[in-house]
Amino acid sequence: MVPQIDYSALFAATPSPYLVLGPDLVIVDVNEAYLRATGRSRPELVGQYLFDAFPDNPADPDADGVRNLDASLHRVLRSREPDTMAVQKYDIPVTSRPGAFEERWWSPINTPVLGPDGQVAWIIHRVEDVTAFVLSRPARPQSGTLGEREAMEAELYARARELQRLNEELRQAHARERQVALALQEAMLHAPDLARHPNVAVRYLPAVGSLNVCGDWYDVVDLPDDCFGVAVGDVVGHGLEAAAVMGMLRSALSAAVRALHEPARSLEVLGLYARSVEGAVATTAVKVVVDTRHHRITYSSAGHPPPVLLHPDGGCDLLDAATDPPLAARPEHVTRPQTALSYAPGDTLVLYTDGLIERRGEDIDAGLHRLIDALARYARMGPDRLADALLPRLGVAGGSRDDIALVVVRL
Repeated sequence: MVPQIDYSALFAATPSPYLVLGPDLVIVDVNEAYLRATGRSRPELVGQYLFDAFPDNPADPDADGVRNLDASLHRVLRSREPDTMAVQKYDIPVTSRPGAFEERWWSPINTPVLGPDGQVAWIIHRVEDVTAFVLSRPARPQSGTLGEREAMEAELYARARELQRLNEELRQAHARERQVALALQEAMLHAPDLARHPNVAVRYLPAVGSLNVCGDWYDVVDLPDDCFGVAVGDVVGHGLEAAAVMGMLRSALSAAVRALHEPARSLEVLGLYARSVEGAVATTAVKVVVDTRHHRITYSSAGHPPPVLLHPDGGCDLLDAATDPPLAARPEHVTRPQTALSYAPGDTLVLYTDGLIERRGEDIDAGLHRLIDALARYARMGPDRLADALLPRLGVAGGSRDDIALVVVRL
């Protein structure tokens, strides 16, 4: 029998100083080692905003501890990844002498703890007090030379501070590049007709580690006679190159369905266009046209995972009867298949890209079964709630190795 572990007692007894912060940077817990290292008590810290409890030393004009730590903690909140800081000079208040500060040097690591929704629920702030080491370094001799050990220590410290500066410059450059990428992606995914469909929810998650741009797309298009079209697609690859191809193909399909109104013919036009676009070969896409007057769905797929028609009782139908190879996969043009079926008001149509269901080393059928089981569980939820529940249920709320586009339509 495996013994039960008292994690509260384990946390309290851990020899390294630990502080637990909420996403608002309010202190929610602290261990005994941290209290000893800072000379504070639990009532003085728990419930306090971190930088109210530990402000910069006002007597030190070069103090940058608050700025550096705040930047690190917000990087953790954005990236949901640990952040290791260089050695920091961060003086702490002396509780017995109001207004007085004690010189301290720290080696901090900030680690996120993710909640069920994939977002940061807490941050573990671990520090090691290296003040004694830093202050024990001998002063520079009058001769202007250092011993071998002292020279090495000085070099390591100088390199650590320089590395921190360079890392901050890289983060700022990456932030600028990411802003440009996000603006580009938002422009390419703009769907003006979507605003007229409150019964449609979309979710878009680029692959983890990408610039938040990818080759997946979604689209919603209003058509005559009480019809509208919904599409998702997936260009091979990630990043800006895939996103550029995605933008061209998405626009072409959006224009084709407006002119032709039929999914299969629209995909045929897109397939012909894809032959002339470098990087478009093997793109998958599915196009669905919903006729709200006659309660009919017409669809055609170019090698894409099948949409799902979800019924209020939890039953599911896979729309897999009109599937053909991906775009430009055939050496010659061939007419694509198209199928229609009826739906009942209250049914839900779910379109997605393969990042939602595929897992490395696993058959895609296992991912489809997992999706159907999850949809059956949330059958009576509205589109937004269903989309929000589906992502964590499938383990991709924080993103995955592949891009994900998800469209949920309440019919």
